[in-house]
Amino acid sequence: MPQVTLKEGSRPPWVGLAAAVWVEFAGGNSYTFPLFTPSLKSILGFNQQQITILGVANDFGDMGILPGIACNKFPPWAVLSIGAITCFLGYGVLWLAVSQTLLNLPYWLLWLALLIGSNSSAWFGTAVLVTNMRNFPLSRGTVAGILKGYVGLSAAIYTEIYSMVLNDSDSDLLLFLTLGLPVICLIMMYFIRPCTPASGEDSSQHVHFFFTQGASILLGIYLVTTTVITHAFSIRKAISYTFIGIMILFMMAPLAIPIKMTLFPSSQKKLTGPVDSSDMLAPNEGEITQTEPLLVKSTSESPLSSFREGEDVSEVDMLLAVGEGAIKQKKRPRRGEDFNFRQALVKADFWLLWMVYFLGVGSGITVLNNLAQIGYAQGESDTTMLLSIFSFCNFIGRLGGGAVSEYTIRWKTIPRTIWMTITQLIMVIVFLLYATALNGTLHVATALFGICYGIQVAVMIPTASELFGLKHFGLIYNFIQASNPIGALLFSGLLAGYVYDTEANKQGVSTCVGPSCFRLTFFVLAGLCALGSLLSLLLTIRIRPVYQMLYSGGSFRLPQRSVDQRLFKQDHGIEPGFCKSHQYNVYDNSLFAAKTTLSTLYHPGKDLEYDLFDLDKCMNELKHGNKEFEDDNTSEFSRFLDYSSQVNKTKTHVLAVGAFFRLRDTGYGHIFLSLTQTSAGFA
Repeated sequence: MPQVTLKEGSRPPWVGLAAAVWVEFAGGNSYTFPLFTPSLKSILGFNQQQITILGVANDFGDMGILPGIACNKFPPWAVLSIGAITCFLGYGVLWLAVSQTLLNLPYWLLWLALLIGSNSSAWFGTAVLVTNMRNFPLSRGTVAGILKGYVGLSAAIYTEIYSMVLNDSDSDLLLFLTLGLPVICLIMMYFIRPCTPASGEDSSQHVHFFFTQGASILLGIYLVTTTVITHAFSIRKAISYTFIGIMILFMMAPLAIPIKMTLFPSSQKKLTGPVDSSDMLAPNEGEITQTEPLLVKSTSESPLSSFREGEDVSEVDMLLAVGEGAIKQKKRPRRGEDFNFRQALVKADFWLLWMVYFLGVGSGITVLNNLAQIGYAQGESDTTMLLSIFSFCNFIGRLGGGAVSEYTIRWKTIPRTIWMTITQLIMVIVFLLYATALNGTLHVATALFGICYGIQVAVMIPTASELFGLKHFGLIYNFIQASNPIGALLFSGLLAGYVYDTEANKQGVSTCVGPSCFRLTFFVLAGLCALGSLLSLLLTIRIRPVYQMLYSGGSFRLPQRSVDQRLFKQDHGIEPGFCKSHQYNVYDNSLFAAKTTLSTLYHPGKDLEYDLFDLDKCMNELKHGNKEFEDDNTSEFSRFLDYSSQVNKTKTHVLAVGAFFRLRDTGYGHIFLSLTQTSAGFA
């Protein structure tokens, strides 16, 4: 990623979060598809099958593989600019067709235009989500819940604008999508930029997040209330514009935080560098309580055992791995560190998370795409109320899922995925309620379904960043997100559509009525969610140690490295010659601030029994290039190894033995004498 100018201070991240609210509203443009489909039928003459195929294009527009790659190579403004261009081009072609400015546009062109236009939501969402999670790396769940919550509310916001301002005009709605959304993003892109985050959490940050969450909840309640009022009563234009004005004020509420910080400044929080990856998150000074010696005896339970994860290696190989740290040996990341996309693809936890999300959200999108038909089949005349219930409850699930999962991992270090397990079990019950079609259960089932669906989305995002890091988070997150349109194609387009058409043919009508229209579909979806809950429970058990490591102190921290990097002078190569023994002391400056730790570090003394082996003979064996001496029990070097194993409890010969193997093979064996003299305490 090219170098960008970083905004410092405590205000810019909150300004960026306030601007991201508007971009996320623009990113919900795919929710407008049901609003202008009547014009596609009446003006362009499309049948239901053609509309369904266009719906597939609308769903696949949410795939963000390309935005995920771009967010690591370009700054946020560039990613947002691409989103604005795709929004303008895609919806612009649809507006030309619906407004009949251009006649007889081919169907394939409209399908492609809808795909491009809806794909703008992926560019918008990826840019603001990745940037804000890096700006608030210690509150990932909360940030993801807030941003995705506003995406859930965007459907109701578009509905308000469509009915109160645009007078239910499909062509005007498409014109607003073509011109209005790009303008919003072009204005907001200046404020959405990487910032220098605070090095730790404070109480004011929690208060600010609580205020933002409260403002979004009030906005959701307000939207539901005004929707009910406008459907129940006939209101004048002036009142409609007043409703829209109040809605805009609610959307601007997060901007009150940086304004308050400007008017009432507090003591500045210590800032860290830019957080482009999880490796750049270090524990706060004073939080380190390690009192164990730096070098410990290598065992299968030691941190070195993860150096060659999945391989059967010997003790000497482990020591050699430590010695090779001096020449920057590349090692595979562990869970909780930064993975690239290829490294994540070979991890079992990645595919478990993908499958859990696919089964939960893929089955949920099936209900969402067919919610109107489900209402008609069960005798609900006003399906708009069902959509409003789902929209509000989906928002509550997204907002609450991020906040509650953040609380549970800080309280008991319970992985967020436990909430995916719980919600998918609830979804099993919801699908059975839909299948039985009991009186009075439709609205309750829809409310529960909306909450569970929102939690699935809110939990997946921070989980992916915590397991695989922030460096390539955009691509990894969008690849998992791609399971959403795949589930829509398989479960909605193929399964639900086939079952619905079969039952309609049995009734001899085009619109199916009765519980049998979706009963088989709901039974299948219930089984899929039951499987998803089992896989989610398995994933939770597997990643519990990772969360215990990341949140052991109540807040996010970088996984402790197994070897102190000051042991290796990585900016210098291996040089011949000898130095005085004190110049080899790697503990010339303190590793931790705590004095109790310094007392546990080993310092070589001069009272060791170094006469157990002859250093001159070891050097002669090394000088004559005897490659078999390590297998000769009578060799002087073999005696040195026996001596090292006896005094290994001093924790100092580990580096000597590990480094020897490397130095011998690279032609620097004469340095072995220097290493042994140092470890034995020679002057």
